[in-house]
Amino acid sequence: MTEAPALRPAAGRGPGLERCHGSRLSVEDGALVLRARGRTRRVPVGDGGVARAVFVDAAMDAAMDAAMDAGRDEPGRPGAWGEVRLQDRDGAQVARIPLGEWLPEAPALPERAVQGEQLLERTGVAGLLKAAGVPLHIARDRTGPRAGSGKGGVSLGPGPAFPLWYWCVRGVAGTLWFSAFTVVVFSDTVPAWLVLLLALTALCGPVARLALRAWTRLRAGRRRVTVLERVAPSPAAGTGATARFLRDTELRVQDRDLVLRDLGGQEYWFARSGPHAVKRLVKVLDGAGLPVGAELRGPGEQVRAVFPWDLWFGGADGAGGWSRLCGASGLAVSERRLSGRRTWPKGPVLGTGLLPRTGRDARRMARFPGTAAGVSSTAVMAFGNLFSVIQGVRVADTAPGPAAVAVAAGALGLVLQAVPYAVHELRGRLVLDRPAAERTTNEEARR
Repeated sequence: MTEAPALRPAAGRGPGLERCHGSRLSVEDGALVLRARGRTRRVPVGDGGVARAVFVDAAMDAAMDAAMDAGRDEPGRPGAWGEVRLQDRDGAQVARIPLGEWLPEAPALPERAVQGEQLLERTGVAGLLKAAGVPLHIARDRTGPRAGSGKGGVSLGPGPAFPLWYWCVRGVAGTLWFSAFTVVVFSDTVPAWLVLLLALTALCGPVARLALRAWTRLRAGRRRVTVLERVAPSPAAGTGATARFLRDTELRVQDRDLVLRDLGGQEYWFARSGPHAVKRLVKVLDGAGLPVGAELRGPGEQVRAVFPWDLWFGGADGAGGWSRLCGASGLAVSERRLSGRRTWPKGPVLGTGLLPRTGRDARRMARFPGTAAGVSSTAVMAFGNLFSVIQGVRVADTAPGPAAVAVAAGALGLVLQAVPYAVHELRGRLVLDRPAAERTTNEEARR
């Protein structure tokens, strides 16, 4: 029995793993059904719903993009990977599918590394629309009549990586803090209650981040997946493998998916059934017949991921790991030999950067994920807590009670940011990012 296609989200880690496990876009009972973070959205197909789809390929419009101001956010402009616009019979936009958000390996590839029909096949959108009976057209001009205006309709994306409650806490606390900060900076006299508000709202940022860490761990412990086989890397001597690499990197064969996990905790989920499923494992040999790697191929023989042989199967347990992967995955297995001086792999592909060059790079990859603001968000939080300490000292003579609370809250906020960072760095430098001893087995590293 052929299973209906269900799209898998782009790879995620930390709270973003929630999307990998639960977000799916599929066809059910004459409708496109999006399930993401506990909610379900149905978009009917046919009369009164989606009648056709238009693929607006961002790569085809690269010349126009270069001529435009990069900082301008044009309404209806698709992302770098392009989008599929779902229209009714009158051409009005009903919904849109952002393709980059449904390409599992998108975070590991340069933008537009996959284009056109190959992108539609890899994401599974082509098979999804075919199963829904929706004709698919390609627009070479995003402003053309066939593409439509690009305005309106719902976004059928897998949802944000961070949960809604986290954004609400950070948003409300940030607004109150900025308001209090503005009054404090431009006032000659500062009431004690305002300093207290400033300190407590600044403390909300570090506390919310720690709560998010705990929430992520709790949710991860509650997930239930059927794992048929786990294949850990068995690196050959001299590859530079570290204890962190052996502990965290793995291939999981699940009942519905083949999952690659890197040492940053990011997981790439590939469907094992449907028209966009992975199809084949190819063992790649050099001119002398020695293995250099393996390729995971999908529809149209597209290479979805590669596994350098010395890193994955070159060690003592390598042959066993390869056999278990081939047997549990149920994929067709073949070999191919490189000719001449051809390099492998050819072009950007998932799997070539799983082992960072330095321990510093590894620690950066494994750090708990931040928001789009990145380091700036952490810097603002640190400044907010330090400013709380300063203002608490400022009003200590007139309001000793609120001043003590403000100083304590500011100091606590700084500690809550510094301690996790220090633990992460020290553990990495002293234990995880050191070369793995040759006698260390994968099981020992995982313990």
